[in-house]
Amino acid sequence: MNWSLNDLLAGLHEEVEHRLRTSRKTLGHAPTLGDASEAVWREMLADYLPKRYSVAKATVIDSLGVASDQVDIVIFDRQYTPFIFNFQGGVVVPAESVYAVFESKQALNAQHIEYSQKKVASVRSLHRTSLPVPYAAGTYGPKPLHHILGGLLTFESEWKPPLGDALSRALEANAGSGRIDMGCVAAHGLFGCDASGCFSSEPHGKPATAFLLELIARLQSSATVPMIDIRAYAKWLA
Repeated sequence: MNWSLNDLLAGLHEEVEHRLRTSRKTLGHAPTLGDASEAVWREMLADYLPKRYSVAKATVIDSLGVASDQVDIVIFDRQYTPFIFNFQGGVVVPAESVYAVFESKQALNAQHIEYSQKKVASVRSLHRTSLPVPYAAGTYGPKPLHHILGGLLTFESEWKPPLGDALSRALEANAGSGRIDMGCVAAHGLFGCDASGCFSSEPHGKPATAFLLELIARLQSSATVPMIDIRAYAKWLA
């Protein structure tokens, strides 16, 4: 069999877009539709991200006892994080374990961007510990805290053009603690903000695949999560 990398990458996007489109056509009840859309994105990430990362709908908590809002998609470390709580179907992860958080909506609009920015900010505001890391010849200093990626994933856009000036204005409204680093509109393209400003693009390839590959590249640059101070959490046993 002759494999085509172009066909493989295109096929991944087409599968995601088809599932999102089918959900929108067949599920008219908003909560059910939202759950289905979230599941499509979570399953794609769980299937294709390296296994050092876990993906779940989760709440993030810190060693001071402060919790974030529940987030549709949390990408967190499972290799070095010693405890993840599952309680009555809800997942709670420590702040130190989090690499990225995303909200999932059917459509891109100003309201959903603002909502996602608040969710992202609620995670970034949490306290994170970082201990020195022992190794055979001594000890490395505490790992500097990495930037937690934040974003929004949708099937389509309510704006015309889909990724134009209206999107840029909405992104720039909270480009601080709630900054949307990267997002995907499966039917149209990618968008986000970085240190140089906000951007949008309509890639020649398939947006869902382009998003996945860019996310993996950014996760690679984050390296490993900091060494968590377990005793800071253990204080709550008193």
